[in-house]
Amino acid sequence: MSLPKNDFITYTLQLPVSKKEIRFRPFLVKEQRNLMVAMESDDDETIERNIKQVLTNCTLTDIDIDKLPMADVEFYFINLRARSVNEIVENLYQCKNQNLPEEKLKATDSEGNKICGGIMKVEFNLLEVKVDINENIKDIIKLTDTLSMKLRSPDFAVVQRASKYTNDTDKAFDMIVDCIEYIAEGEEIHYAKEHTPKELMEFIETLNQNQFEKVEEFFMNLPKVSKKLTMQCGKCGLDHAIEVEGLENFFG
Repeated sequence: MSLPKNDFITYTLQLPVSKKEIRFRPFLVKEQRNLMVAMESDDDETIERNIKQVLTNCTLTDIDIDKLPMADVEFYFINLRARSVNEIVENLYQCKNQNLPEEKLKATDSEGNKICGGIMKVEFNLLEVKVDINENIKDIIKLTDTLSMKLRSPDFAVVQRASKYTNDTDKAFDMIVDCIEYIAEGEEIHYAKEHTPKELMEFIETLNQNQFEKVEEFFMNLPKVSKKLTMQCGKCGLDHAIEVEGLENFFG
């Protein structure tokens, strides 16, 4: 006699950046185990590869995870984790208050400063995590009166490719090149897909500081998952307001 089939609940979710609606199932025990092993490796490439595999396995809608904006991928994974394990997570934070009498500064921070060091425990609901979208940031960067460049938000595949770099500068320039849609010179449009990465990189390297800062501003204001937390140190009484960003910071 064959074993019984284990049915699962399905959920729907609208992704905040792409506005796509997806249907998904919770991840299984074996998928959770693979994720835990990946997280413990502390290797970005391994973690991203396993996140992609779990999202692909659990997605019941025909959608390419690689082509989703990174903020959508993080938002989706947080919701998947909430539906699969628990909506509530508990994080620990250390009080960094330095404005105390010397005898009460019992710990040191990473820079060697004496701090309170009190440990604050905070619980929050993953389903309350939102994506901040700056509507004032434009994707067309005006470089001169006749020269402009259209950028797009990095998708998951772009972030995965960039993770191979150990140097932050190389990672940033590679991501910029990957996110160029076209360069416009007057009425003439030069689509990125019609040029090599080397040609696009050479163009980026010809920008002056003012022009490059406009490009940096676009990337600094990309949509991001975030959650504002408030807490009070039970040791010194200082109130804290912390904005949690980045996928890894929601689970620890």
